[in-house]
Amino acid sequence: MSSMKNMTLANIAGACGGILCGIRERGSDHREGNCPERDQEASCVVIDSRKVQPGGVFIATRGASVDGHTFIPEVAAKGVLGVVCEKAPEGCDIPYILVKDSLQALKDIAEYYRKGLAIPVVGITGSVGKTSTKEFIASVCSVRYRVLKTEGNFNNEIGLPLTVLSIRQEHEMAVLEMGISDFGEMHRLSKIARPDLVVMTNIGQSHLENLGSREGILKAKSEIFDFMNPEGCTVVNGDDDLLCHMEKKGNRQILHFGRNSSNEFFASRVESRGLTGSSIMIHGDRKVFSAEVPLPGEHMILNALAAAAVGTQMGLSPEEIAEGISRVEIVSGRGNVVRTPSYTLIDGSYNSNPGSAKAAIDMLNLAFERKVALLGDMFELGEQKEQLHREVGVYAAEQGIDVLVCTGELSRHMYEGAEAPGETKGNKGKTEVFYFENRDEMIEGLPRILKKGDAVLVKASHGMHFEKVVEWLKQA
Repeated sequence: MSSMKNMTLANIAGACGGILCGIRERGSDHREGNCPERDQEASCVVIDSRKVQPGGVFIATRGASVDGHTFIPEVAAKGVLGVVCEKAPEGCDIPYILVKDSLQALKDIAEYYRKGLAIPVVGITGSVGKTSTKEFIASVCSVRYRVLKTEGNFNNEIGLPLTVLSIRQEHEMAVLEMGISDFGEMHRLSKIARPDLVVMTNIGQSHLENLGSREGILKAKSEIFDFMNPEGCTVVNGDDDLLCHMEKKGNRQILHFGRNSSNEFFASRVESRGLTGSSIMIHGDRKVFSAEVPLPGEHMILNALAAAAVGTQMGLSPEEIAEGISRVEIVSGRGNVVRTPSYTLIDGSYNSNPGSAKAAIDMLNLAFERKVALLGDMFELGEQKEQLHREVGVYAAEQGIDVLVCTGELSRHMYEGAEAPGETKGNKGKTEVFYFENRDEMIEGLPRILKKGDAVLVKASHGMHFEKVVEWLKQA
C-alpha cells in the first residue's frame, strides 16, 4: 500500500497542535535539521498496535480498560516512524508527538489528511439503513472507480477518522457512513469528512433519548451540511415526510429518491421474488432501466434508488448502475438472509429501532415459509420507549406473522401490544405470541416453538447480543 501524502511527522504535529520530540540527525545529538524521520511520509496512522506497519504512526489513546501508551515499546520494535502520545515514552528512543488529548489529535490529524485528498467523498446518514445504503452505493460506484468504504461500525468519532486515514492514493472515491446519537457529533464528523455528496436515508425514531423528537433528529443530522462542499449534491428520501421539505441552499443540488413518482429517482414494475430480492424498473435522469435487487424488502429498493442517484452524479451509465446493484452484498447482522439446514434466517441482530424493526417484519412477510419473529429490546428511545415497543408488537400482529417471540424488559410492552384485543386490526388471533425475560431463557424455549423449515427473523438492539441467538439457530 502506498504512503500517505504529506503525512510527515512535522505536518502531523502541526495538524494536531502537538510538540514534535525525539527527532535528530543520524549520528548526531542535534534535534534540528534535515533527517529521514522528519521528512518521511507515514505508511499508516492507527490506534491499534496490532495494525501498525513499519514506517507508520501510532496514536496512543486511553480507553476504558486499555491504555495505548503501554504498547509504545511494542510498536517501536516494529519500526514505526513515530507515535502520538499524551506523555513521553519510557524505555524506548523513538520520535514522538506530545499532545494533550490523543483522541482529539486523531480527529485533527484525519481532518488535515482529508483536506489534502482530491477524491470525491460520499457521506451517508439517517436513522435506518445507513449501512445497507453504503453497501449499495459502494457496489455501484465500484463498477467504475476504486472505492474505499466504511468497514464494520466505524462510523463514529473514532471510527470515521480512522476510515478517512485509511484512504490511499490508489482510491478514487470514498463512501463514508456517519452515525450519531447526540447534538454536535455530526458537526464534528462533517468537519473531518467534508462530504461532496450527502445521502440521507430517513428520519426515524432512533436516539430519541438524547435528540427528543424526529425534528430534533433531523436538526442533529443536518449538521452534516456544516462542512459539506458548497457545490455538492444532496440525495434524500423524498418519501420521508420531513426530508421531502428540505430546502436547497446555495448551489447545492437536491435529488429525491423513493417509490413516489414525484421523486427524481423512483421505481416502477416492482416484482417481488420473496427472500431472493426483486426486479424493478428505475426511473431517473431522464432514463428508464431495469435492475435486479438481490436483497429482499421495500427498504432495499429504496437503497438501490439512492445508489442510482449517486451513481448518476458520479457519471455512471444505467448499465453500470444496474450491474452494481445486482452484485451488492449486505454486512452480517444487518438484514442478511442466511440459510441453514433447519431454518431460513433474517439476521438483523446488529441493531434495532422501531423503523428498522417494522421494515424487518415486512421483509419476513416476504417468506413463503412459516414466519417467526424473535424480537428484543430497542434502546435509546427516551420517554416514548414503552409506547414504541408496544407499537412494534401491534404492527407484528397486524401483519399476520405466525409467531412473535418477545424478549427483554422493554419488550414486555411489545408482547402486550401484540396480545391486546382490539389493537391489532385484522389479525384475528393468527399470531402466536410468547414472552421471555431474557435472551438465554428464550434460547432454551425455542426448541418448543420453532419448526424445521421456518423463516426466522432475529432483531434487537446491539446491547441485547442477539448474535448469540443467530449462532444457536445456525447450529440447531
